[in-house]
Amino acid sequence: MSEPISIDIWSDIACPWCYIGKRNLEAGLASTASDDDAPQVDITFHSFELSPDTPVDFDGDELDFLAGHKGMPREQVAQMLDNVTNVAKNAGLEYRFDLLKHTNTVKAHELLHHAKAEGLQHEMEERLMSAYFTEGKHVGRIDDLVELAAEVGLDADATRDALENDKHLPAVRQDQAQARAYGIQGVPFFVIDGQYGISGAQPPEAFANVLRDLWSKRGAPAEEQPAG
Repeated sequence: MSEPISIDIWSDIACPWCYIGKRNLEAGLASTASDDDAPQVDITFHSFELSPDTPVDFDGDELDFLAGHKGMPREQVAQMLDNVTNVAKNAGLEYRFDLLKHTNTVKAHELLHHAKAEGLQHEMEERLMSAYFTEGKHVGRIDDLVELAAEVGLDADATRDALENDKHLPAVRQDQAQARAYGIQGVPFFVIDGQYGISGAQPPEAFANVLRDLWSKRGAPAEEQPAG
């Protein structure tokens, strides 16, 4: 049995393209599931903060934040958000920027590492992104994060202790250091088998094609594999 293909994903909870990229990867994987020899994968999420200087309680809406952060006119920001909302809809997501509560995401990243240690990282990633982009929930405060963690099956007291004591902050910083080492400047960024980089929310078929190609090479007899 071949080893699963590793997929390491650098993303931020507050990155709209990261949630779209996650959905597109899932759709790509779903399209390969019926293959006679379907690719097997092992997915790990890694931390990347797009705006680490953002306060936990930002005073304003997403238009205010992006207009100030990027120095763009509000009308241009509104058009940009409309565009990403439409792209998200094509991926099966209903973004609600009118409800979104912009916040600092470092504690959410710490929570993802806590969930990873408990075998629930994928469930926690999905819950956080859904809460942020489609439900207008706050994902920066410890109380709110503990509540979301409990929803996916994590122990509330253990989660609170981990977040209050920065237990997983070193792991967040290690992810960020690895991103710098790879030269990652924007997310989502997918590292396949530790050697192939895919930047951005690529369409499902792009992921499917790469995974099928890698899996077929992995399963080929040694004498059929290209040298070198």
